[in-house]
Amino acid sequence: MKLTIHGAARQVTGSMHLLEIGQYRILIDCGLDYEKDRSVQSNENFPFDPRDIDVVVLTHAHIDHSGNIPTLVRLGFNGQILCTPPTADLTELLLLDSVNIFMNKAGKSRKHGKGKYNTNVQPLYLQKHVMDAMERFITIAFNKPFRISGDVEVTFIPVGHLLGAAAAVFKINDNGTEKSIAFTGDIGRKNYPVLDDPQPLPPVDFVVTESTYGGRTHSKGKSVEETLVDVIDKCCVKEQGRLIIPAFSIGRTQSLVFTLNKIFSSGLLPPVKVFVDSPMASRATRVFRKYHNLLNKEAQDFYNSLGDEFEFDNLTYVETLQDSRQISNYYEPCIIISSAGMLEGGRIQDHLFYNIQNYYCTILFIGYCAKGTLGNRLLRGDSIVHIKDRDLAVYATIKQTDVLSAHGDHDDLVNTIKTQNKATLKGVYLVHGEESSMQPLSDALTADGYPVTIPEKGVSYLL
Repeated sequence: MKLTIHGAARQVTGSMHLLEIGQYRILIDCGLDYEKDRSVQSNENFPFDPRDIDVVVLTHAHIDHSGNIPTLVRLGFNGQILCTPPTADLTELLLLDSVNIFMNKAGKSRKHGKGKYNTNVQPLYLQKHVMDAMERFITIAFNKPFRISGDVEVTFIPVGHLLGAAAAVFKINDNGTEKSIAFTGDIGRKNYPVLDDPQPLPPVDFVVTESTYGGRTHSKGKSVEETLVDVIDKCCVKEQGRLIIPAFSIGRTQSLVFTLNKIFSSGLLPPVKVFVDSPMASRATRVFRKYHNLLNKEAQDFYNSLGDEFEFDNLTYVETLQDSRQISNYYEPCIIISSAGMLEGGRIQDHLFYNIQNYYCTILFIGYCAKGTLGNRLLRGDSIVHIKDRDLAVYATIKQTDVLSAHGDHDDLVNTIKTQNKATLKGVYLVHGEESSMQPLSDALTADGYPVTIPEKGVSYLL
């Protein structure tokens, strides 16, 4: 049995791991690599022939895990794609959204790239390729073993993080020897709004685990509700201003809306108008409703006693661009939830354009902002930022909280591995993290006696 880490090696994006059992090839995740030194088009340069892959196993829908599947299909992959039912539905939304992003970038390239600077950027894939890929999806319920081939069985174990997200646990007959390996995907955190806590992994021989928050722990103390109550009370109640929350449309927005529903329905704050300005968030929320039985007990109890977790008085889901622009004419205190979370494109830029110089506006970041993004520039304290071809002074209040981060922190990652018996666990491979995160996680696990490897991209390991 051979393992090769072809993506998310010493970086966060582009998850792609090849597991070979004899001549049988399994690709675990096939994500877009969008590190700053790579073009989108470079994602079509696979380090193997897509036609040689027998099956793809997808841990969850996020683009850094799913976003290159249509390219794989376009270049000849002809097998099945296995995942949980919610992952299939959310992946389709995200892949179609990626097509729109590719097309917009191609249009801008043709418009601005004239003469020798014309890069003639082509979309990585089109809607047709997304639909071709979706036809290959086979969905498998959580905790139900599924035999991929005569020698390989896979089981999806819930890990929180996102609706449908799973660790893929393989049982393998390798030339008469029973072996097992788990790929964690992205691990969630306990007590997260809407989602169940991650389930422990069963005993395995090898673990390939994410390491995003290695060396970092989440803030302790205030709950999600308490944090939001404090910010909303100051910004919208006492100052009669507006609160803008950049949030990813799938996952983060639904958890945020449910928390706001709890706050207002319990009377912790007087009513405040809430706009969810993201058509993608509206579509994703319908998927969350569809799989209501997979939400956590708190969300289901709320539904049984008070109704829809994602609907309440004074909440408006904004669909059209015209209605989105009308929000700037709403002069009462309000909360605006909009994508994208790092402020790179999307309707959020309109709201920033009209409010960044508003002393009575607060911008609350609830997620990570990569270096080089507008969100990162605001968080580091830039006094002037460039939005929609204009340089604007920053008078709005900038705040950040990690209470809605969907990733488990250092302690969660360590505890995930500690459920394994160190006497029988033969290897832990760290992926999906910067080296500055991987090293402290490796140090902590090694000190506890676990065998840890930080793989180089493209290096193969015989297991």
